Amino acid sequence: MEPFPSVFSFSDRIQLPRNMIENSMFEEEPDVVDLAKEPCLHPLEPDEVEYEPRSSRLLVRGLGEHEIDDDEEDYESSAKLLGMSFMNRSSGLRNNMSVYRQNPNGSCSVPSTRTMVVCTVVLVIAVSLIMAIYLLPKCTFSKEGCHKKNHTMELIYPLATNGKLFPWAKIRLPPDVVPLHYDLVLQPNLTTLKFAGSVKIVVNIVHVTWKIVLHSSGLNITKATITSAGGHQAKPVEFLEYPLHDQIAVMAPEALLVGQNYTVNIEYSSNLSDTYYGFYKISYKDENSKQRWFAATQFEPLAARSAFPCFDEPAFKATFLIKIKRDEKLSTLSNMPKKATTPVTNGIVQDEFFVSLKMSTYLVAFVVADLKNISRETNGSLVSVYAIPQHLNQVGYALNTAVKLLEFYQKYFFINYPLEKLDLVAIPDFQSGAMENWGLITFRETTLLFDSNTSSARDKKLITAVIAHELAHQWFGNLVTMEWWNDLWLNEGFATFMEYFAMEEIFPELHSDEDLLNLIFKAMMKDSLNSSHPVSSAVQSSEQIEEMFDALSYIKGASLLLMLKHYLTKDVFQAGIEVYLHNHNYGSARSDDLWDSMNEITNGTLDVKKLMKTWILHKGFPLVTVVRKGKNISVQQEKFLYRVEPENWTSDASYLWHIPLTYITSSCNFTHCTNAYLLDQKSAVIELPEEVEWIKFNVDMNGYYIVHYAEDWKTLIDLLKKNHTALSPKDRANLINNIFNLAGLGKESLEKAFELIDYLNKESSTAPLTQALFQLSLIYSLLEKKGEQQLAARVMHRIEHLLGDKIDQQRWTDDGTLSERELRSTLLAFACTHNMRNCRTTATEMFEKWMKSNGTMSLPSDVMKAIFTAGAKSSNGWEFLLKTYSSSVSEAEKSKMIEALASTEDVRKLIWLMQNSLEGEVIRAQELSHIIATVSQSLPGYLLAWDFVKENWEKLTRKFHLGSYTIQNIISSSTSQFATKAHLLEVKSFFESKSEESSQLHCVKEAIDTIQLNIQWMERNLAKLQELL
Repeated sequence: MEPFPSVFSFSDRIQLPRNMIENSMFEEEPDVVDLAKEPCLHPLEPDEVEYEPRSSRLLVRGLGEHEIDDDEEDYESSAKLLGMSFMNRSSGLRNNMSVYRQNPNGSCSVPSTRTMVVCTVVLVIAVSLIMAIYLLPKCTFSKEGCHKKNHTMELIYPLATNGKLFPWAKIRLPPDVVPLHYDLVLQPNLTTLKFAGSVKIVVNIVHVTWKIVLHSSGLNITKATITSAGGHQAKPVEFLEYPLHDQIAVMAPEALLVGQNYTVNIEYSSNLSDTYYGFYKISYKDENSKQRWFAATQFEPLAARSAFPCFDEPAFKATFLIKIKRDEKLSTLSNMPKKATTPVTNGIVQDEFFVSLKMSTYLVAFVVADLKNISRETNGSLVSVYAIPQHLNQVGYALNTAVKLLEFYQKYFFINYPLEKLDLVAIPDFQSGAMENWGLITFRETTLLFDSNTSSARDKKLITAVIAHELAHQWFGNLVTMEWWNDLWLNEGFATFMEYFAMEEIFPELHSDEDLLNLIFKAMMKDSLNSSHPVSSAVQSSEQIEEMFDALSYIKGASLLLMLKHYLTKDVFQAGIEVYLHNHNYGSARSDDLWDSMNEITNGTLDVKKLMKTWILHKGFPLVTVVRKGKNISVQQEKFLYRVEPENWTSDASYLWHIPLTYITSSCNFTHCTNAYLLDQKSAVIELPEEVEWIKFNVDMNGYYIVHYAEDWKTLIDLLKKNHTALSPKDRANLINNIFNLAGLGKESLEKAFELIDYLNKESSTAPLTQALFQLSLIYSLLEKKGEQQLAARVMHRIEHLLGDKIDQQRWTDDGTLSERELRSTLLAFACTHNMRNCRTTATEMFEKWMKSNGTMSLPSDVMKAIFTAGAKSSNGWEFLLKTYSSSVSEAEKSKMIEALASTEDVRKLIWLMQNSLEGEVIRAQELSHIIATVSQSLPGYLLAWDFVKENWEKLTRKFHLGSYTIQNIISSSTSQFATKAHLLEVKSFFESKSEESSQLHCVKEAIDTIQLNIQWMERNLAKLQELL
């Protein structure tokens, strides 16, 4: 899945502790159900006697051999969950708690002899009881007395919706039963906006059991039966529902035997969802401005269960036969090609699709809508791009791009794309950037549709990148799937890595490697906070799983693979990937499986698993300090970490990464002269063959670490001033990023950072210019929001001094290479936003001409955003943009209009814009996070955005789901500008007042870390800035 927008927000979370309750808290509690006294219940298998994570709320009674974890859950919340009431303890004990009494003068008197004797007797009795309980052989104690050793420990399970015991308490499904095949029949009604369904699931029994536990969410189940493999008679069964875990249990009338297959048949109905999850509804206007309905799916990570009962975990792969009943005027698509269409009743037909390959439930997909397409065949597969009819003329670029990428991946992986068709569908309202459903990839319209009149160079790059990402998933994620969500990076990190690798190979003119560089810089900002998490992190709850879709899984994951590829060499890396895909195709994998595959190729010359485990199992990244003395280069590693709260900071000083260092020197600075050294100790000395004038580590930023050059910064600053092209554009961007980060850490002075970027008036490459602009904009924003307007203006003056000539050189056209065009978009949008040079005057003149033509005049697409932003400053211009937005058929144009509308300084308009987008009337809710991020950038907007988030928190989390990428982005963008203790307290208090799930989100902790960091940065640098500027 591709999150949206393409610039990641910084957010994640940590796993909740495991918890359970001891029986002493429930002594003689009448509401507690005693399983040993309930003969009507199904027998409990021994493997069910397990302790549970917090959210499962499993309560355990009994002592003895069964030890209880010590990090347990607050018992009261668990008991409330099970509908239990607590008995108050006798107050008599409390009245006699202390044997010591206080004298009037405040001192304690010595206890009496009688008291001492009583205490000694009580202590002896207590010790004797404990020894009896723990030392009596073959005995487990409960309130009934001593039971035989093998007697199943008493358990209290959660209550199902009908008040009966639900026979499973874990979030993860039991391993007793595995699905083999699904027959799914659906009938969505786009008039009533409901759907009916039935599913037949063929399951295989791994362990003898009386129950089949699977997932179901929000489905109204009307009937459930079970049929044995040899039997013809479907037997009605009882089913229980436990909505807290989205689980149902089908209770078999007899034991289900190992090795046997059974068919579970379930009939149900539900409403089409009004969120972006599950089987959801979308309204749009057709060519005649008439409202039409569209139904589509988004199942990753946990929403297949809301469209059909299923085993909704990635490792439970099965085959699927899907049939959809629809209005004959509409069309349907699913993962597989259509097999047949048959009439059902008047005006209703049924489409049947071929049986799928073995796949995970989150990859199942179907669309019911009025769609048009264009197609082309390649290597035996038909590639098609679908859109609503009025957008059909914008799908050509996507088709050409998809065909080229599909051919490239098949050659690179040495595995053919296994399906006969690949559909790419533009969905009018879609939360993510795209979703990789096998054979039916769904996209937001802006990431698939290219309009030659209104799509910019940046739009073309975005579309190419998202298609490349989703096609890479057809192998990484679909063919080989991570076993559980803790290893989501295996899907997303790989797809991101392949996205940029493929673009460099096939579309070198797009310079996509510069985009990856900027994303890595931003991921490192997130990863440098104490609230970060390892790339591979234990997750259980839905919020934890949702939060794994973040910059660390995607960008850090991709960066680590990039580092490994350069260290192993591209041929060895490619061979390792081939082994991994072949060894695990149509199955599931863990991180270790990837490293084992790489080790098969390195064959003992390098332990890839040992190397890479130091990176994926630990949060953060190293800071490497370099000291040069003659031919000897001393290198030392430590953890790079912003210490925002020293009292809560956990030191990782002893932690060692195995760092594949790379470096170039003045004696040879071409790519083929790159040297490598594996730093697997705290420090080491590298001896060069000769003395050199300068040395630059982390060549082209291919390693995931920051370098501090100590005394050598001056040498590198002089090099940039005299001959900046001695280093590559990526190396120059890397130096800018590193020195500003070190200044933030207090390891280097801000003065030196400003000195380093003094060379920029000679710079012409996009990567270093973009990075410098990013770093200076961060400082400007903090000063502006802190009320330091004069100092902020001086920062802007410094930017103008460095980049003013470059801004003046930009032409208001679409000429030049794609890289030059993209730089033009960035510089002119920035200059117009900050009223620099004569940018806003030129843009306003062009906007007025466009407005006079009633929006028919053609504008250069690369500078369209700058023109719209200038035009939206006036009330008339803003109103005209909004009106044109509503009637535009170009999604690329509408995207630029949204950003311009959100850049106004009119407070009422900003509030209306956010509110309207949340309601999804004129502006779709898919745009909301982008609107909030844009509003947050301006001085009048940043407080409004935060107020809007606070006031609409419940609506936001209902629409977008707690922990989702959108919620992460909204929290990050609406709080990242704060730099005062009052705002810190307000943000903390707000989230503490919400549910525990909200306050424990990684992105909330990260927002708090960021504000603390901003406060610290201002305290450290405000006075210095006043001197510098």
